[in-house]
Amino acid sequence: MTATVRLEPGRAFDAGRRIDELVRDRAASRLFSRDATLWGAEAEAESSRRLGWVDPLPLADALVPELDRLRERLNSLGQDRVVLCGMGGSSLGPEVIARRDDAPLVLLDSTHPDDVRAALRELDRTVVVVSSKSGSTVETRSQLAAFESAFAAAGIDAGGRVIVVTDPDSALHEHALQNGYRVFLADPTVGGRYSALTPFGLVPSVLAGADGAELLDEARAVLPALRADTPENPAIALAGALASRLPQRYAALTFEDPAKSIGLAAWIEQLVAESTGKQGLGLLPIEVPADAPELTDGLPSSAFAVDLSDGRAGTIAADETIRVLAPLGAQFVLWETATALLGRLVGVNPFDQPDVESAKAAARALLADAGSDGRATPSLTPEEVAAELRARVEEHGYVAIQAYVSRAAGAPLARLRARLSETLRVPVALGFGPRYLHSTGQFHKGGPALGVFLQIVDASATELAIPGSDAGFGALIAAQARGDRAVLEGNGRPVLVLDRNDAEALLAAW
Repeated sequence: MTATVRLEPGRAFDAGRRIDELVRDRAASRLFSRDATLWGAEAEAESSRRLGWVDPLPLADALVPELDRLRERLNSLGQDRVVLCGMGGSSLGPEVIARRDDAPLVLLDSTHPDDVRAALRELDRTVVVVSSKSGSTVETRSQLAAFESAFAAAGIDAGGRVIVVTDPDSALHEHALQNGYRVFLADPTVGGRYSALTPFGLVPSVLAGADGAELLDEARAVLPALRADTPENPAIALAGALASRLPQRYAALTFEDPAKSIGLAAWIEQLVAESTGKQGLGLLPIEVPADAPELTDGLPSSAFAVDLSDGRAGTIAADETIRVLAPLGAQFVLWETATALLGRLVGVNPFDQPDVESAKAAARALLADAGSDGRATPSLTPEEVAAELRARVEEHGYVAIQAYVSRAAGAPLARLRARLSETLRVPVALGFGPRYLHSTGQFHKGGPALGVFLQIVDASATELAIPGSDAGFGALIAAQARGDRAVLEGNGRPVLVLDRNDAEALLAAW
């Protein structure tokens, strides 16, 4: 099986004109020839540096056997617990790959003190993969500092336990060389969200036990079809279908079986939202697990579904469905190709993220000003939040819950999401901070100004020091929440702040 894209019912998707446009412009073959003019003159300089992902297999084919041998050696030394420190594209791809193969990868993409503490356990059997394209990602560098300190305190030589994935000559590359860490260098012409089949996706997942060779074979099987300038090209069909629904803004993703969900929707969410959510345009995927039909109650009548299952889920309340059938490796290259083509149809550069850096800069400034006392964040009472939501949410808008809490505290927020969807009758997304900053955060700030943002913060978390810094992880995550809030409000987008301990009370307020 390679890849199939079906539109159901086909007449509901006026995709023919968009598909014909891509075929006529030879967009697919030009993309795979690395033609940076596809997205216009303004995007050409950036695009010319971001097309290495169209040919990932030569490097990946050579890398996987090396990783298999390294995994065997590490396991022989009793080092069978793999922790990944990474954000955005450095974590979402390997997370999906590892889940598909039931590989026990421990993912640390949080700066909440409780999540960092949990990752610092069982050091005697732990190997840490530290992934950052830029080499300066504040979350990843802080997590690395915590592991270096913990290994030293346990009398363990970090030189044999830390593996680095980064671009050549980055600050992290230099740090790794100075400390004797194993380094896997990535292709600097591949952007983070297009990096699933590069060292960023493969190193942590294969070391955790995933079958990298099978993944690459799945991608290899579909690549010839993706290069063809024909209506049968599944990437052209998918891009045309998605573009045909603009200016409708929401795609709901559903799965065959929630127990088998591997996180592919979260990976697609980042790829599509961060690539298209700019200049007031774009599509925002809203993940709807198959066991949560109540979340479809809030979908607008114009919503459509993207079904990644084999069609047996059938729980999503949408009149039209794009059914994408493909194994994981094929899904990766299909969605990457379709998203790049969608950028051409929408009229945006799919390879930049202009509003992501603004939140990072605001967080850095707040952290520098506040130091270790920076965790106090203004918040509303549950009753005030309920009233504000009712007043501010528009008929065609959406709510994004931005949860700056430990992932272990997610159950009440899932219930809150369902309640808000049922009562407000709009789509409700749930993302954990700072993870979402590297994903849907771009859409929140750069996409259509339709959202109301509910930040859930944890002012009572027990602080954990960041070695070498005056601030702790609690101060860092608070600064990240406040920084994103400042940028959102600066763009005229409403943000409500509620303490984690009041989330249950907000449920009662409805």
